[in-house]
Amino acid sequence: MQLAKTGAAGRCVPVAVTGLGLVTPAGIGRGAAWEGLCAGDSTAAADPGLDGLPVAFSCRVPDLDAAALLGRRLSRRLDRFTVFALLAAREAVAAAGLAPDGWDGARIGVVMGVGTGSMQGWQPEFDRLANGTPERVSPLALPRSVPNMAAAEIALDLGATGPNMVVSTACASGTSAIGLGRDWLLAGRCDLVLAGGSESARLPMTAACFAQLRALSRRSGAPHSASRPFDRDRDGFVLGEGAGVLVLERVADARARGARPEAYLAGFGASCDAHHVTAPHPGGDGAARALRAALADAGLAPGDVDHVNAHGTSTPQGDAAEHNALHQVFARVPPVTAVKGAIGHAIGGAGAIEAACTVLSLRHQLVPPTANLDVLDPAMDLDVVTKVPRAHRMRAAVSNSFGFGGQNAVLAFTTAD
Repeated sequence: MQLAKTGAAGRCVPVAVTGLGLVTPAGIGRGAAWEGLCAGDSTAAADPGLDGLPVAFSCRVPDLDAAALLGRRLSRRLDRFTVFALLAAREAVAAAGLAPDGWDGARIGVVMGVGTGSMQGWQPEFDRLANGTPERVSPLALPRSVPNMAAAEIALDLGATGPNMVVSTACASGTSAIGLGRDWLLAGRCDLVLAGGSESARLPMTAACFAQLRALSRRSGAPHSASRPFDRDRDGFVLGEGAGVLVLERVADARARGARPEAYLAGFGASCDAHHVTAPHPGGDGAARALRAALADAGLAPGDVDHVNAHGTSTPQGDAAEHNALHQVFARVPPVTAVKGAIGHAIGGAGAIEAACTVLSLRHQLVPPTANLDVLDPAMDLDVVTKVPRAHRMRAAVSNSFGFGGQNAVLAFTTAD
């Protein structure tokens, strides 16, 4: 593999990932999350918050005491997706060896992916409105739930006064945000970017809507085995939650301050199927275009890629389309994993969590297993890692994210020097 040094309009120029933070159902913090993902066990279980719904199970972040972690005053004004974002950002900054009180906030950007925002606290407010008491509606209901608060609260907490936004490309949101963060650095808009995604999808209205779309697994009697990417008997995804945040810097800047990169973000590709409002293109055409674009941006050939962190939702259509996309791009598809088997689908947070997992795979030279893959779909010609982690020599890997509306986003990572 030979990575080009420079290119037109910033192409083939990697940026350094110097820190990362994770909040997932497999564990809070990168160490716990990575250990949980490598264990290959599903975290899906009955969810009391979804009682009475057609699908009443999910993958939940365990033992999260927001008041203890953030303080009572701050935690009271934050919805769950923003709590995750803030915790992941704090961990990422600390891991990068940075101190917010010592940086130039105007040169720090924050870009987060959020798929839907949050309706966590809306039901009591709707009840007050329906009961004819609009004066009792909380003034905090709106600012705590709008998607941009995932980025805004990080800025408030860390004093990051540079570019700040949330992008929403459905289930590709976190991946899109990381790609945009790289673009900001290469364009000189920032010197450092906190980029990632956050979401809590295990909310009653979200669950009811996805159930009506027939997108969720109906294995209510065995939720632990419900999310089964690429398995012959897959029947839909499992709602999840969580956040991932990466610290991105230009390579020269990271070296100048003595930071050791975790990996390099070498390329980003995006496309739209323009095919259907919810279903992917069955041949994976749009996904394949995003993959090719990410590799071209990174100066990589398909044969240079050693690992694929798949979108792998466990839906019949989605997994088949991703399989077809991979075979459009790769003569021989490298080893694949799909962490949604263990932690479910965090929608806007999923791509960022999976990007962080890809960075850790490169760092540890280890591919986590895909939970619940008992019998590979006979139509799937893939080498999917399952049961136990696989030690695997890797220099480059891609992380795929695909979403409603035909949104496709792919990140290409390479090992640090």
